[in-house]
Amino acid sequence: MSANSTATTHKPSGFGIPKIPFWAQIVAGLVLGVLLGWLARSQDVSWLVTTLDKIGSIFIQLLKLAVAPLVFFAILVSITNLRKVNNAARLAGQTLLWFMITSLIAVVIGLAIGLLTNPGAGTGLTPKDGAKPDSTGSWIDFLTGIIPENIITPFTDLNVLQIVFMAVVAGIAVLKIGEKAKPILDVSESVLTLLQKALWWVIKLSPIGTVGLIGFAIADYGWDLIGKYATFTADIYIGCAIVLFGVYPLLLSSVAKLNPLQFFKGAWPAIQLAFVSRSSVGTMPVTQRVTERLGVPKEYTSFAVPFGATTKMDGCAAIYPAIAAIFVAQIFDVQIGIKEYLLIAFVSVIGSAATAGLTGATVMLTLTLSTLGLPMEGVGLLLAIDPILDMMRTATNVAGQALIPVIVAAREKILDKDAYDSATASPIDDFDSDESESAAVPAPATA
Repeated sequence: MSANSTATTHKPSGFGIPKIPFWAQIVAGLVLGVLLGWLARSQDVSWLVTTLDKIGSIFIQLLKLAVAPLVFFAILVSITNLRKVNNAARLAGQTLLWFMITSLIAVVIGLAIGLLTNPGAGTGLTPKDGAKPDSTGSWIDFLTGIIPENIITPFTDLNVLQIVFMAVVAGIAVLKIGEKAKPILDVSESVLTLLQKALWWVIKLSPIGTVGLIGFAIADYGWDLIGKYATFTADIYIGCAIVLFGVYPLLLSSVAKLNPLQFFKGAWPAIQLAFVSRSSVGTMPVTQRVTERLGVPKEYTSFAVPFGATTKMDGCAAIYPAIAAIFVAQIFDVQIGIKEYLLIAFVSVIGSAATAGLTGATVMLTLTLSTLGLPMEGVGLLLAIDPILDMMRTATNVAGQALIPVIVAAREKILDKDAYDSATASPIDDFDSDESESAAVPAPATA
């Protein structure tokens, strides 16, 4: 053994502070948040409620700060990276097809649970408890709102759908221009790497953000509110759990011929971060990394995951609007039949891009209610409980965003089976430390 290698493996003697795994930090944040939230509510400690609110709000604001440029550059680069993949058009088509298939399965499960449990019955809520949202989604707004009026407003207003549109157009233009556009591509890849690095620092603050988010939810809403929505809340969590731990493993074992436990082991860092952050886009760098570690080629991952983070929403855009529509219809005593159920399925499969990977699913819910002709006041009934629901919805979303690239890669014979079988639930710090060795964005191809 050389002197160099000896020096590398030498461990200093003495006592040191043990490094706490990231998952343990998250769990500690959850527990501390619940305790502080309960204390703030039971003892009416107003300053503690305010502090928890500020901590959670700052964490979400830091995530949102990177959303607009991250989405733009991630999708632009992902489009150009497809040039390095054989059968790129086929891969893109297969990805979108499986997005729709899993969304359809999820919405059917949501409808079945809603019809079996009658979530709006016995809540004590009435139409007077509802309120119209400030803004609503409609198909006209959805279709016409894709194209921005200028290139600045989508970034200042955080209109993710318009940002996606501009990124796709820019990516295709770069591909068409070819070598002359290489400086633009180089800059885009550098900016994306910078944004991802900055986002890693925000992600490491997740345990602190968890304390604020969970603590304020408990302090502000309390267990009484959760009790009113007990059936509805349970329906969302059960529906997401069925998709997450039932449908996804079934697809992995039957369609991809893979061990489902290995998938959850490898994808767990992204799933747990999604649960806390409630943001698919904020979790996107981690989702890309775990998907790569599961053996999906980087070039394909850098296309599939950014698109999934803005359009693949089994929790927010399938299970949730299906159960919520039944809930609102029961509160307002509106009868819905087969035609309405088919419309819910259609909206969930086709309109999920309206959710756009941000915290909350209000746009998707208003789009569903307006399509069915249900009262928009129903949105107000669900806003109070939304943060509690959004944690499980987003975890399901992100799991699906990692799942589809794995399934498609396995079916197309481009999955590294050895990498998949050896994937581990590494702490988040390990992802940051090997960033230079396994960058989420491949280097540009040389001429």
